[in-house]
Amino acid sequence: MTRPADPVLENISPAAHANRVVRQSGTSFYWAMRLLPEERRQAMYAVYAFCREVDDIADSPGESVDKLRALDGWRKEIDLLYRGRPERLTSQALLEPVDRFDLPQEEFQAIIDGMEIDAAPRVRIRSVDGLLDYCRKVAGAVGMLSIRVFGMPQKPGPRIAVALGNALQLTNILRDVKSDAARNRLYIPSETLQKYSVDERSLSRIIVHPSFAGACLEVSRLARRYYLETEWLLKGLRRGLMRPAVIMMETYQETLNLLETRGWKKIADPVSLRSWRKVWLALRHGIF
Repeated sequence: MTRPADPVLENISPAAHANRVVRQSGTSFYWAMRLLPEERRQAMYAVYAFCREVDDIADSPGESVDKLRALDGWRKEIDLLYRGRPERLTSQALLEPVDRFDLPQEEFQAIIDGMEIDAAPRVRIRSVDGLLDYCRKVAGAVGMLSIRVFGMPQKPGPRIAVALGNALQLTNILRDVKSDAARNRLYIPSETLQKYSVDERSLSRIIVHPSFAGACLEVSRLARRYYLETEWLLKGLRRGLMRPAVIMMETYQETLNLLETRGWKKIADPVSLRSWRKVWLALRHGIF
């Protein structure tokens, strides 16, 4: 397991470290974050760097016990952060944003809870409620931090954070079915699979089952409902505050469009939004 970088040995400031993590990640969030004012942008870079680092732990090769130990190290680091004594570059980059934007400690811990699910040697989700609980941890918590940075901790900010988090994470799950299966992960709920008579025990057989497409379609419809809820909640708001959220919503909705056009019986065919399209969406919804 990779050890956290030593800020002295690496000779880089915490903010520069966070910026580098964002630039090197190729994240779809990059263009949305770029549109924020400087202090808010730097705060979101630090939040993203934290998410990237714990996600990399969960996705790295190795034993589950080692991943859980590394994630527990981050739990302790978050405790240190909120005592004003962070030791790692990323948590040092978070020190000022935590104070300036009143970022809740429990949301960082919720993200780690979600990463612990991903770090297990075998991931299965029993119910739709369980799926939404997972989405709340790995995506909704990020949204709850983001709305404070954006400047909308009040209503309807939290509802937007959770609804959009659900929509984005469900889209990710549908996009990554095959790659997740290679890691022995399946996020389509067992109760949904049973509804479509997909009762195979072997994951490799589940994802090629003739009725698996129906289960994916149901999750896709659930994602659409959360996109619609987000759009409804955004109506009447001053879009400037939530501009990054709008960009992410539009970007991921286009990804879901591509997935649905490809079809759920062709999960082996990868789908991704071209870079120029992401830039165009950022310009369309971020400037005009």
